Amino acid sequence: MNTSATTPVPRALTAWSLAGLVLLTINLRAAITGISPLLGDLRDAFGLSGVEAGVLTTLPVLCLGVFASLAPVAARRLGTETAIAGSLLLITAGILLRVVAAPLPLFVGTVLAGAGIAMGNVLMPAVIKRAFPRRVGSLTGLAMMLMAASGAIAAGLAVPLSDAGGWRLALAVWAVPSLVAALAWGPLALRGCRSPEPAAPAAAPAPAEGSLLRSPVAWYVAVFMGLASLMFYVLMSWLPEIMQDAGFAPATAGMMVSTMMIVGIPLGFLVPVLAARLRDQRAVVAGVVLTMVVGIGGLIVAPAAGWAWTVVLGIGTGSAFPLAYTLLSLRSPSPSVAARLSGMAQTGGYLLAGFGPLAMGVLHSATGGWHVSLTLLLVLVAPELVFGMLAARPGFVRPAAARPGRLDGRLVEPKGLPAAEPARTR
Repeated sequence: MNTSATTPVPRALTAWSLAGLVLLTINLRAAITGISPLLGDLRDAFGLSGVEAGVLTTLPVLCLGVFASLAPVAARRLGTETAIAGSLLLITAGILLRVVAAPLPLFVGTVLAGAGIAMGNVLMPAVIKRAFPRRVGSLTGLAMMLMAASGAIAAGLAVPLSDAGGWRLALAVWAVPSLVAALAWGPLALRGCRSPEPAAPAAAPAPAEGSLLRSPVAWYVAVFMGLASLMFYVLMSWLPEIMQDAGFAPATAGMMVSTMMIVGIPLGFLVPVLAARLRDQRAVVAGVVLTMVVGIGGLIVAPAAGWAWTVVLGIGTGSAFPLAYTLLSLRSPSPSVAARLSGMAQTGGYLLAGFGPLAMGVLHSATGGWHVSLTLLLVLVAPELVFGMLAARPGFVRPAAARPGRLDGRLVEPKGLPAAEPARTR
């Protein structure tokens, strides 16, 4: 999958890599979104308490944050393709383990599937950046659209599959596409795709060594992604309750969540394509944040117009996360930096997103209504705008350089500094 400046990539390898990318993306949501609709069946089958059921729904999101930092390490040691194939096998094993009739395998399987999804999430931008550097926008958009669509399909088919063959069938069926995807990535891993990365362009810094934790741009992207994820998961978790308290029937409130997710599917493709064509993405950030202000503010002042705010929030949440995901590639000078930035951003982002719904629920219980919770969510739009604007400025993340004369703890001869810092590096 790696290319060099002088060696063209065979068309067959490019086509296989594209097929592998598609198969990867359709397995990065189904194992998560297919759980919630079956929660009642699982509680009956395993005798889960309310707390255990809540942990089961929150655990996958927390796993996305906890295990995201492991993906760049696995990619460096094993190769990106091998790490992706391994992540898909983890998803498959986790899905199959969840059908064992005991509570412990249910939770362990959920952790394994979450770990595999976390690694796939992190490595996907690096794959796009390396294999398709001139198609970052369109392929990131395709990936986002497929992720959203597969998640919606898994949630929609969960109950019909359970009615047809039981909850075990509804859970186990998603092991088939994940296993197929793992087999598709096997030949790419065996091909030995760990050849050196192509030389970085003169306008971008080449080295991938050094810490991203001291890069302001890396933190801008990470915080923006974290807040975008928090907004989505809070609304996905609590919008039905908010709408029911506003007077809508439970079935209607459930349809509103589905509508919010469906509205975001085409935007998952369109927003990355638009963002990749622009040198400066600040106008896109401003538009996304404005829709969130209108949607959340509408829920506060006029909840009876719930359908209108649902569509507006679908536009906002359906645009924010794909935009953040695109910035992982646009702000990275190389595939290895893209993988590390993705790991850093998604670790913090998903941990924040995992605790967001819990915090909103606690506030609701403490205050007896949604006004305070929604007001806090509206307040959080301000830092989302600030960090989004900073992340959207043109330029690249620059890892903090090692101390002069040392590299990985070994003394080396100094090679000197460039005469001038690249204009697009910050």
